[in-house]
Amino acid sequence: MRNSLDQSVRRLSGTAWGTCRRSRVERCAWAGCAAVALGLALVSHLGPHRVWGVVAGSGYAVAALVTSPSYPRRAGRAVAVAGAVVLPLVGLVAAGERQLEVSVVERSGQLLLTTGSPYVSDPAAVADFNPYLPGMALFGVLPGDARWWSGGVFVAALAAAGLLRARLLACPLVALPLAVGGIDLPVVGLMCLGIVLAGRGRSSGAGLVLGVAAALKWTAWPALPVVLALTAVRQGRRHALRCAVVALGVVTVAVLPFALADPAGFCRNVIAFPLGLTSTTSPASSPLPGHLLATYVPGGTVIALTLLAASAVVIAVSVVARPPGTARGAGIRIAAGLGLAMTLLPATRFGYLVYPLVLGALALRPPSHRTPPLNFRERALA
Repeated sequence: MRNSLDQSVRRLSGTAWGTCRRSRVERCAWAGCAAVALGLALVSHLGPHRVWGVVAGSGYAVAALVTSPSYPRRAGRAVAVAGAVVLPLVGLVAAGERQLEVSVVERSGQLLLTTGSPYVSDPAAVADFNPYLPGMALFGVLPGDARWWSGGVFVAALAAAGLLRARLLACPLVALPLAVGGIDLPVVGLMCLGIVLAGRGRSSGAGLVLGVAAALKWTAWPALPVVLALTAVRQGRRHALRCAVVALGVVTVAVLPFALADPAGFCRNVIAFPLGLTSTTSPASSPLPGHLLATYVPGGTVIALTLLAASAVVIAVSVVARPPGTARGAGIRIAAGLGLAMTLLPATRFGYLVYPLVLGALALRPPSHRTPPLNFRERALA
């Protein structure tokens, strides 16, 4: 009896110690986020970023104060989401303040309605360029601020993928673009959903979702071969072919008519400009390796693009030699590939790191009981 009581006391003490330790870690994390947000407010020259930094920094600070063993950790997370996402988003939308990307998307939507194309044939200024694929213009066609629609697609995709977490939404790399207008969020959200659907054996659904993501921006395209490999491993080549046909069908319908209508304008906007191959400099200029090479090294643009191609080949070889058998494995490959790409692009910014962050969260997610077991017979035939 006494031994049983001692064991119960030790178990409760261990649980209490673990809870206290986790609360301290989370409190330090929110305090660190507050420092990052307030630091951004001090150094950024962009008005929306400064507003976000002040509001979000205050929200993170309150979340750090609220997070303690006396309160559930979800209370601090709710405060962090409210302070870093909801309040700055509502305030910035009401004030009409946004990143340039939101204006580009909304203008492309209006161009699509008035001219039949989301692109300016001969862009000159930075604001004239539309580096996104035609599907992105739909966010500019819909009524209201494009941030509501892009953020809504991101949140809905994460929820459908079982990845909607307060800590992920409140992370500065996610909360900042949600508030000021990051158009990469719906792309990476749909990529995660497509990977999860492929892991669940829903090849047609995965192809449809990834096709939509690939019609928004080039950055979704590396997910296609990895997901096809995952589908072939789990279900066989027939299902992989079905996934490919659906995805490529969606992309073809969404992109090809605009590419054929004005090939030169399409290439200037969505190929040359993102790669830094136009006379107009992209504002994406964070001091990551690709940008530093292109800026300070003779022939640096060619070197950066060569390294980018080499990293793509390495990831492709790894997928062929050892294809992923789970959604987590596919998420790791895509996160690694896009992480390398985002650091090596000549025109890049820190915000692009949201891709490896969100895909990494998918890869680190505990295995789901909904994932069907491997069909070893079909895997042998794949």
